[in-house]
Amino acid sequence: MSRNIHNSREVMRPMRLLSLAAVAAVVVGALWSPATRAAARIHIVPRFTAGQALRYQVETRTSTSGKATSPIADPEAATKFSETATLIVRLDVLDVKPNPDGSTARVRLRATYEKSDAVLESDAYDPSAAALQDQYEKLQGRAFQFTIEPDGKVTNVSGIDDLLSNPAASGVAQGWMDGVASAAKFPAEGIAIGQKWSSERLIDNAPLAKLKFRTESTYERDEQCRSDAMEAHPSSVSPDATMGVCAVILTQFKIFRPGFGGPDDDATPESYVRNHLRTSGTWTGSGESLDDISLATGMIVRSTQTSHQDIDFAITSASSNSRMQYKGHVDSQSLISLLPNTPENAAETPAK
Repeated sequence: MSRNIHNSREVMRPMRLLSLAAVAAVVVGALWSPATRAAARIHIVPRFTAGQALRYQVETRTSTSGKATSPIADPEAATKFSETATLIVRLDVLDVKPNPDGSTARVRLRATYEKSDAVLESDAYDPSAAALQDQYEKLQGRAFQFTIEPDGKVTNVSGIDDLLSNPAASGVAQGWMDGVASAAKFPAEGIAIGQKWSSERLIDNAPLAKLKFRTESTYERDEQCRSDAMEAHPSSVSPDATMGVCAVILTQFKIFRPGFGGPDDDATPESYVRNHLRTSGTWTGSGESLDDISLATGMIVRSTQTSHQDIDFAITSASSNSRMQYKGHVDSQSLISLLPNTPENAAETPAK
């Protein structure tokens, strides 16, 4: 039977990375979308400045419970797995190509992992958990460069080729960038308090075809900005510093397969078909995020997210009829906080 059926941890990797990608997409998506205020609306007008630097603390926790059933029985296989990670990412703006109106056409950034800690726990020995722990540790101190195109896509990634050669390591290092192109976009005409807008995209690399991620966002209100990271380190913030006013954006999302159960429904992605595999089952999820975006700078000051997913799918070999089935549940929480720009931080020399 294909190794894709045997390795249930590889099958479940897109599920864990989905949460991480969504978290990090908020960071870079906000960087890509500075806001200006006019006629009670926030307009998306990216205006990067070469030499600009931002630092974010990202905390995530993901708990997975489930069981895989396959022809090769493993009574000692893990059924519970938790991952708690703390990252500090510095984003340096290296080069900006502006449009005639001053908005950003293209920007080159450097991301540096100033801190990368993770605690992984399992109810049984899991070699992939130990490997993932090692990959988090190897990220600390590493830096790479990438370009954000006018449409939000990430291109020209360089500097982490050794990590990208390993699929799991690539997900840890690059998962948040992969979310940039698919991050929810603000309406071009701007947004006003009380306004709602939505977006929908296909989820890549999932074991079920036609799986979609749909969001509905609401501009809830304006309120004083607050950052958990700054509140936790008040001595590092200038007495004259002001957080200003933030737009509070509530986004609710769900994962679903439209038209599931119809007579012509086929859950098998093309990549699985090419490997003579067939998939079937369900994958649903829901959650919400609450984002505080500075009206003065357009940057994310604070973002919280919670999500829940239920998975029940099977992968069958078309040639041997061997079958692997996975059924599980995932809970995820995350918190992103803008770190203060202290003289000490400003004096730090970015990694090359």
